[in-house]
Amino acid sequence: MQQINVGICGLGTVGYGSFCLLKNNAQEISRRLGKSLRVSHIATRKLREHQDIGDVKLSTDPMQLAADPDVDILLELIGGTDFARELVMKAISNGKHIVTANKALIAEYGNEIFRAASENKVMVAYEAAVAGGIPIIKILREGLAANQIAWLAGIINGTGNYILSEMQAASRPFAEVLKEAQQLGYAEADPTFDVEGIDAAHKLAILSAIAFGTALHLDKVYTEGISEITPEDIAFANELGYRIKHLGISAKTAHGIELRVHPALVAKQRLIARVDGVMNAVLLHGDAVGSSMYYGAGAGDAPTASAVVADVIDIVRRMGMLEEQVPALAFQTEDADIRILPIEEIISAYYLRISVRDKVGVIAKITEILGENGISIDAMIQKDPDMTGGNHEQIPVIIMTHEIQEAVMNKAIEQIEALDAVTDKLTRIRVADLQD
Repeated sequence: MQQINVGICGLGTVGYGSFCLLKNNAQEISRRLGKSLRVSHIATRKLREHQDIGDVKLSTDPMQLAADPDVDILLELIGGTDFARELVMKAISNGKHIVTANKALIAEYGNEIFRAASENKVMVAYEAAVAGGIPIIKILREGLAANQIAWLAGIINGTGNYILSEMQAASRPFAEVLKEAQQLGYAEADPTFDVEGIDAAHKLAILSAIAFGTALHLDKVYTEGISEITPEDIAFANELGYRIKHLGISAKTAHGIELRVHPALVAKQRLIARVDGVMNAVLLHGDAVGSSMYYGAGAGDAPTASAVVADVIDIVRRMGMLEEQVPALAFQTEDADIRILPIEEIISAYYLRISVRDKVGVIAKITEILGENGISIDAMIQKDPDMTGGNHEQIPVIIMTHEIQEAVMNKAIEQIEALDAVTDKLTRIRVADLQD
């Protein structure tokens, strides 16, 4: 039986999980492939006490794997971007196939990496870079290849989803839930990457490129975090029939591609609104298949290792057929003059929370400004300050609008915030329709 050698760079939770999966399921994998997979070389700074790698060749320099002639497939599981890029490019130049779980590497340098892979006739697989154990990349690249994708929306960061879910469940403030998430290991000591949408932006850039046939455009993803969401916003949204989720949204319109990450109101009856905790979900609409949702663990050693090893198996199956490979980003051409829309050009309905002084005529003035800007109101809530823990000097007014261009809404918000009776910066949350 032909033997294929795998080299693993990085033996953290995903790296060791991938090693164990390849070792423990070796017989089953061989039956699927008709070939034997063997981990021949591992690079890591040090082995942890519980890590048993047997007689596998061990080094501390990942570049040794990139140059090792016995390694057929290199697993880049070290993270980061600069060194990882150098490692992957060297391995590609030496004719090695690549599997990576590094969403930042693909989002930032994927265009360059895929071009080099094509020139060197090797494959780069990256299923584990987005949504952990959910095979969403293969679904988009292959399973839905016959469809024109109209839009996709995803909960693609488990940390942010956990925080919003806990805020929803117990009316707890953001800072308190974030601290708990850090104690549980769901959030890093510096949570910026997760809670401000940067992680989700990397993943959305990848999904959008595959769905719509563009190059990767990380620099054009509009990104907004969840740190300003309050329990009051969650309660008001709930009263109006919505839940607040941190979504990555990409859609193909007549004017270009929307590419945005931000909190959004999602109607309670939508399945994605009920995805809680650290779980991920991607909802998409294709012209033939209609709407479908894919749900599962978005992180963790076992789900991510499952995606990594699935990519290894996929590469082995395709060896020798390189002229017939599915393009790395699913389309033969890059961009084809497709424009990425600035956030000011999107069309959305909006949730507005406005703090006002309890004065006659304030609501009339706000509705007048909205009307003058062509913004129609769908619903309004004016709460008694005693019911919201406030005081009689400040009343929260909640307005749901119909769809309008963001630039128009920005103008109206500026005019509303300039009113003497408005006591604080207005809170604006977009509404994600997610209809067929």
